[in-house]
Amino acid sequence: MSENRTSNRWVVVVIFFFFMLLHQTDKLMIGSMQVPISEEFGMSNTQWGWINSGALIVATFLYPIWGYLYDHYARAKLLALASFIWGATTWMNGIVRSFPAFLATRASTGIDDSSYPGLYTLVADYFGPNLRGKVYGILQLAQPLGYLLGMILALMIAPMIGGWRSIFYITGSLGLVVAILIYFFVKDMPRGKAEPEFDSMPEMTAFKFSWAEARDIFKKKTMWFIFLQGFAGVFPWNVITYFFFAYLEKERGYDANGILFTMAPVILILAAGYFVGGALGDFLFKRTRKGRILISSAGVLLGAVFLVLAVTTPIEAKNQFFIFMCLTAVFMPLSSANVIATVYDVTVPEVRSTAQAVEYFIENTGAAFAPIITGVIADATSLQTAILFIPSVAWGLCSIFYLGALFTIDKDHAALRAQMAQRAKSM
Repeated sequence: MSENRTSNRWVVVVIFFFFMLLHQTDKLMIGSMQVPISEEFGMSNTQWGWINSGALIVATFLYPIWGYLYDHYARAKLLALASFIWGATTWMNGIVRSFPAFLATRASTGIDDSSYPGLYTLVADYFGPNLRGKVYGILQLAQPLGYLLGMILALMIAPMIGGWRSIFYITGSLGLVVAILIYFFVKDMPRGKAEPEFDSMPEMTAFKFSWAEARDIFKKKTMWFIFLQGFAGVFPWNVITYFFFAYLEKERGYDANGILFTMAPVILILAAGYFVGGALGDFLFKRTRKGRILISSAGVLLGAVFLVLAVTTPIEAKNQFFIFMCLTAVFMPLSSANVIATVYDVTVPEVRSTAQAVEYFIENTGAAFAPIITGVIADATSLQTAILFIPSVAWGLCSIFYLGALFTIDKDHAALRAQMAQRAKSM
């Protein structure tokens, strides 16, 4: 990789970090505004579930389309388009004045939510396998930090500048600004450029999408376990993202300041967990190809244990609740960067966006209904019951699926490296 490309890749990381930070702020801050938005439109928990599931359902169906486009066309330009769509749909969401229109425009924000496979695969062509976990961990710091920024905007800034609609106008405008930055400053890389087999090659043959290689994604047993854990693993995140603030306010009696000062440290710990998980995954991956899977498995098991302990803590024991939530935040994100890196550890460069998109499609097929299911359970019982039940079951299943991947990852990784070595010899 040339010196210019080497320095430029960190510019790309910085731009992508801000894209993810602001996009996640825009996407996740609605959870902090459940109470004022629900009151304005007179929504029940079930209707609120539909508001959030709508965007997830739209994103689910568009993942394969985005994946196909990313593997065929310039990823940077498509990411600029996604950022523009984010800005435009958020503005529309702030303008509407009725529940049906709000439901429809909120669902439209899911169009750009399915654009991440191109971002991750482009980064994979800037950084080799031994660095990807850490880089993905850095990028994914943006998700909880965006959650925290959204919480601050929703709880502190919105009341001072005219309410939740004003915040939507701000984040929508920032989406348009980021679109311009990506369009002019992010350049594409040849697919597979950062694979170690091609490291010393000044020029390389461009790998083009192949339906045969796309079908081979489903022949890799590791990918099936990744798909299964993805289906189950996103349920807890959607439950916590869209209902936890209402749970703190309505069932644990926290006011806005109490929520902010309790959750801000938790979210900062969660942010650090993304990088720690990616770094630990890279560290163990250099010693055993099972390394990323081991870190992921430990994360879901311990995250589930501490979340159960937190939610079952008596309401008056606020310090105990806070400690258990901090421990939950340590382990919850450990698998995230490692799952993405594992997909690229077993798939060829020209179909990685498709592979990632398929994984996200399967994730969201189940997770899109998590807010609806949570809302129904919460209306029938309580938010505590919903938050306790769904993540516990989902993470328990994930631990079983990761166990299966431990038995397949070595073979699938070796097959990819042999295939890359063969390509390098033929160039």
